Amino acid sequence: MNKKRLAAVIVITAMISSVLTMGAWVALLGLDQHKVVDLVRFFTTMRLIEMRYVDGTDESKLLNGAISGMVQSLGDPHSIYMDKDMYTKLMQHTEGAFGGIGVTMGFKDNKVTIVSVLEGTPGEAAGLLAGDEIMAVDGTAVAELQPEEVVLHIRGDVGTQVALTVHREGQEDTDYQLTRATIRVPSVKGVPIEGTEMGYIRIASFAENTGKEFREELQKLKDGGSKGIIIDLRQNPGGLITSCVEVAREIVPKGPIVSVVEKSGHREEYDSELEETALPIVALMDGGSASASEILAGALQDTGAGKVVGVQSYGKGSVQIVVPLMNDDGLKLTVAKYYTPSGRSIDGTGITPDVEAALVPDSGVDSQLEKAKEVLQSALSGQN
Repeated sequence: MNKKRLAAVIVITAMISSVLTMGAWVALLGLDQHKVVDLVRFFTTMRLIEMRYVDGTDESKLLNGAISGMVQSLGDPHSIYMDKDMYTKLMQHTEGAFGGIGVTMGFKDNKVTIVSVLEGTPGEAAGLLAGDEIMAVDGTAVAELQPEEVVLHIRGDVGTQVALTVHREGQEDTDYQLTRATIRVPSVKGVPIEGTEMGYIRIASFAENTGKEFREELQKLKDGGSKGIIIDLRQNPGGLITSCVEVAREIVPKGPIVSVVEKSGHREEYDSELEETALPIVALMDGGSASASEILAGALQDTGAGKVVGVQSYGKGSVQIVVPLMNDDGLKLTVAKYYTPSGRSIDGTGITPDVEAALVPDSGVDSQLEKAKEVLQSALSGQN
């Protein structure tokens, strides 16, 4: 009898210990009753599949698929679960040189569209154009991939090939075979506009040295007599926010440039200390202007430091982080959004120009640049 009682005590103690341990984990993970029920649903479903599904199952694939499904349910094209192979590719691309074809892609309405083609790249040589829709990569339909997967599939070792199937409006789908190359693009280039008191600065992207390059080009133009500047941000996909802030601090007056706001409400604000703008500015934008280029245009617009000419920008105003998981895989997740000095979110909406100006195709004239010149000349005339 004593042995039975002792055994019962041991069993009850073990059960209480298990419950307490489970309760401690629940408390530690911040789970409430509903989340515990959801976890039970998840593991019950997984166990049912393993036990009853007619074919064999792989536990790792089931878990990876569940994680991927969670991320896809967010409906955010910039958040993605990366399995071991994809995560390894991303890390290689981040840490060293990689090959590409020289196109910037946009992800909207479940489509992958080329928003810009860089000069002197395989994409330009093949004849790819802004507005082309990528339908397949190496025979795999884009519909079967998440947007960020398309990017990782197109990138690869320099000298290797990638096959694209591309749809162009009014034409049949076309197959392209491109050889990946190292993509090097000058970040900033400035020139005086002949016969005027205006200067022109093209910012192709916001790279590590963009702030320094912009400062040098701006000073050259001012030293050469330029009294107003056109900053061309068309087809600029963005880049480093720190470089964007460096540029803004040269032309945006004292006060906020951009705020980065997390879900918790934590706000990181980047400010300018410039006492006053040195000269009138017009920024050129189009549908390929995204992220950091939209931040700069929004700061110019909100502070009154410059006018924006062109068409509605792309609308990419979110911040992503890459988090390694525990099986050599990883998660790329949107964790914050950008806000302009007036508190506008540009994510999904973009920047509306002060002066609408569409590019007239096959005219032989850059109609948007011509409109920017008119707007800047008007500002210069108002100063005189």
